Amino acid sequence: MPPNTDEDGPTPADTLVERVHDLAAGGPRVVLGIAGCPGAGKSTLAHWLADRLTATGLPAVWVPMDGFHLADVELERLGRRHRKGAPDTFDARGYLALLRRLHTETGTVVYAPSFDRDLEQPLAGAIPVPPEARVVVSEGNYLLLPQDPWPLVRAAMTEVWYADLDDRVRLDRLVRRHIRFGKAPEAADRWVAEVDELNAAAIRATRHTADLVLDTAALPLTPR
Repeated sequence: MPPNTDEDGPTPADTLVERVHDLAAGGPRVVLGIAGCPGAGKSTLAHWLADRLTATGLPAVWVPMDGFHLADVELERLGRRHRKGAPDTFDARGYLALLRRLHTETGTVVYAPSFDRDLEQPLAGAIPVPPEARVVVSEGNYLLLPQDPWPLVRAAMTEVWYADLDDRVRLDRLVRRHIRFGKAPEAADRWVAEVDELNAAAIRATRHTADLVLDTAALPLTPR
């Protein structure tokens, strides 16, 4: 796949696309993971990359890990609603089962769940992954965690990249996102400080284990 070229040569974005083309060359379906702290631009990067790969002749689908959030009714039952987004508020083994299906069930459509930010709830069967999809791009906070079952999740992925972003930009973006989806400013600040940043500390500690570390500010991304 020839990259876009100009006087300055390939851009960082071109290099990423070319890397995935190389991973997919003549082999099985690629399942690419993107990890990173809340607000670092994981979903924006995953969505952009899937679109860019498809445009360059490598059909790709974005499948977010957020579709495996436990529903609020279950979080209430478990007493975890106040820290929604922590590792144990996801159906990690359900996510693992889907990743394994995406590797093996390549002759039929596999349906994956999505996450509706307006409802703040997962939606079952919302994302079709057709047989012709050569790449699945999936993003989530905890893809590199060492605690069970996350190492199995990583093993089900071809590579895992880490999306990095300056904390000042990331935290401002995160607070604004919480406000946009219904939290009062004070509640958004408190949630980021007391929930998101506790999770971010564990995620940040896994950064060095990624196959590739990316500064999302250096890519042509429009925050979602």
